[in-house]
Amino acid sequence: MKTDHILIIRFSAIGDIAMTVPVVYSLAMQYPHLRITVLSRPFARCFFDNLAPNVGFMEADVKGEYRGVKGLNALYRRLMAKNFTEIADLHDILRSKYLRLRFNLGMHKVAHVNKHHREKRMLTAKNNKQLVQLPTAFQNYADVFAKLGYPIQLDFTSIFPREGGNLHLLASEIGERKKFQQWIGIAPFAAHPNKVYPLDKMEEVITMLMKKHPSCRIFLFGGNDAEKYVLNKWEEKYACCTNASDKLGNIEKELILMSHLDLMVSMDSANMHLASLVNIPVVSVWGATHPYAGFLGWNQSLDNAVQADLPCRPCSVYGKKKCERGDIACMGQIQPQWIVDKVEAILAAK
Repeated sequence: MKTDHILIIRFSAIGDIAMTVPVVYSLAMQYPHLRITVLSRPFARCFFDNLAPNVGFMEADVKGEYRGVKGLNALYRRLMAKNFTEIADLHDILRSKYLRLRFNLGMHKVAHVNKHHREKRMLTAKNNKQLVQLPTAFQNYADVFAKLGYPIQLDFTSIFPREGGNLHLLASEIGERKKFQQWIGIAPFAAHPNKVYPLDKMEEVITMLMKKHPSCRIFLFGGNDAEKYVLNKWEEKYACCTNASDKLGNIEKELILMSHLDLMVSMDSANMHLASLVNIPVVSVWGATHPYAGFLGWNQSLDNAVQADLPCRPCSVYGKKKCERGDIACMGQIQPQWIVDKVEAILAAK
C-alpha cells in the first residue's frame, strides 16, 4: 500500500513561513501516519527539523539553483523522486503555481491557499472601508489540508518544551537569567517604513522601562547592517540593552533566547511571529497594516496590539503602500506610554 506523503510548499519571508508552523504541527500530530515534507527556503530548516517525527524538510534556493523555469523544472524532477501523493500550496505565487501545475498534470491531488484578496481590498479601501476581522493565515492554511482530506484542529504551544530552549547554549553571549530580572525583547524594525515605530519614540520606551525596572535586561533584535548599527548604538548608550541579533547571529539561537523572555515588543514583523512560536506574549505595534488582515501572531491577544485609530487605517495588507498623508501618522500618533502600559500589564500578570 502506498504511504500517504504530502508536500507543503511555502517560500517567502521569515514571518510568513513561521506562520505555517502551528498548522504543520497540528497536521503532524493529528495524522501520525502521514509523511509530511515542507519545501521552503534554507533558513526555515530550524522551524521544522525537530517539529514532529513525521515532518521532514527540503530546502530550495529558488533565487539561485532553482531560478526561472529551467530551475523549477529541475526542482520538479527532484520532487517527483519523493513519491508525493498530495500537494499543498500554501503560497500561491508564480513559482508554486508552476510546480502545482506540473503535479496536477501528473494526476496528483493538489490544493492551494485562498488569500481572500477581495476581502483584503475592502479592508484597505480608501472609501467605504470594511473594518472586519478576516480569516487568519493559520485558518487559511488549515483549509488547504481540509481540501486534501485532512481536516485539523489547530493545537500548538511552542517549538520548545515547557521550560523553553536550552539557554546554556547561549551562555557566552547572553549569560544566565537572574530571578529578580525582567527580560524584555524589543524588535523595532520591519520590512517597510509604514510598519516601523519612530526610533526616537522607541528609545523613549526603553528609557521608561529602565526607570520602572532598573534591573531589567532588554534584548534587541534586528536583521540587516543598518538595523544592527542602530541597535549597537542603543547597546552602547544603555547598560540594560544587549544587541541579541548581533551576539547570536542566527534564528535558531534567537528563538532559544526569545523562549526565556517575559515578553516581546515588536512591529508587525517576523519577530512577532518568532516570539509567538515559543509561546511568548507580544506587544505588537501596528501602523499601515492591521491585525484584522489575519496576520496577528499565533495565539497572541488583540488586547496587546497597539494602534492609533485613524480613518485611513489600514491602507495596506503588507505595509508596502506609500502613505497618502505623507506623515505616517498611524505610527507617529502612537505614544510611548501606550506601549509601556501594555508591557506593564503583561509583567503584572506573571
